[in-house]
Amino acid sequence: MALFPPLSIAWLNGWIPLVLFYGVFFILLKVFPKETVARLYDRSHWTSEQARTAKIGLPFGLAAIALIIFTSLKIGQPVFWIGLILYIVGFAGFVYSLHTYNITPLGKPATRGLYKISRNPQWVSFAVTFLGIIFMMGSWTMFVLLLIRMITNHFRLIGEEVALEIQYGKSYLDYKKSVPRYFGFF
Repeated sequence: MALFPPLSIAWLNGWIPLVLFYGVFFILLKVFPKETVARLYDRSHWTSEQARTAKIGLPFGLAAIALIIFTSLKIGQPVFWIGLILYIVGFAGFVYSLHTYNITPLGKPATRGLYKISRNPQWVSFAVTFLGIIFMMGSWTMFVLLLIRMITNHFRLIGEEVALEIQYGKSYLDYKKSVPRYFGFF
C-alpha cells in the first residue's frame, strides 16, 4: 500500500466499484416505499450536536471519494484481491441490511437479519465496502480519511441510538441490551 497513490483519469480507477455501490443504493431507494426512505433519512429526533457531528465527517468522506475516483485499481496485486473480497462482503451486507430495514413494519425497530448481531449493520457494511475499495487501490491516505469518517460516524450513531430510544421506547432499550452496536463488540 502506498501513502498517496498517483492520481489519473483512467478507465480502471476506483470509480467502477463506487458507481456500482451507489448505483445499486440509488435503485433500492427508488424501489423501496416512500415511507421506508423517509424513515431511513428521518432526522426529526436528532439534536443539533448530532447534526454537527455528522457534518464534521462529511468532508473527509468526500475527500476519500475524490481520491477513489482518480486512483487506479491495483488489479492483479494481493491488495486488490483482499479489497475485492471485503467489497463483496460489505456490499452484500449493506444490501441485505437495507432489505431487512425495508421489510420491518413501520413503528418498530429493525431487529431481524444482520440486525440480530449488530444494531448498525448498514454502517458497518458501508465501512467494510469502502475499506474494500481502498484496499483495491492500496492507499493509506484514503484509509486515514475513511477512519476519520468512521470515528465521526461512531459519535453520530451514539446520538442516533438516543433518538431511537425516544422513538421506540422499551422495545428499543431491550434490543439495545441484547445486541452490540457493532459486530461482536461495543
